[in-house]
Amino acid sequence: MPSYAFQCSEGCRFDALYAMSEVPRETDCRRCGAPARRAITAPHLSAAGSSAYGLIEHSARSAHEPAVVDRLPARAPGRAQRVTSHPLHAKLPRP
Repeated sequence: MPSYAFQCSEGCRFDALYAMSEVPRETDCRRCGAPARRAITAPHLSAAGSSAYGLIEHSARSAHEPAVVDRLPARAPGRAQRVTSHPLHAKLPRP
């Protein structure tokens, strides 16, 4: 939801969040109650590149829609499990 800046006749400035279809030209000042008009401000555009933005979007999406796994992934064909003979490795838990 975009943030809009407003300024009243008394000089108070404040920001408010409105949907783009519902933003008013005037609203009451939050500090003094006087009518406040919407001020023109510069847009806040992202300086991130497309790959960085894609990563941000993917991580935000995965927070709300995590991938559900119902089984372990299959092993790659032709890869045998490595065997070690180090005595300390014998004490480690087995998968």
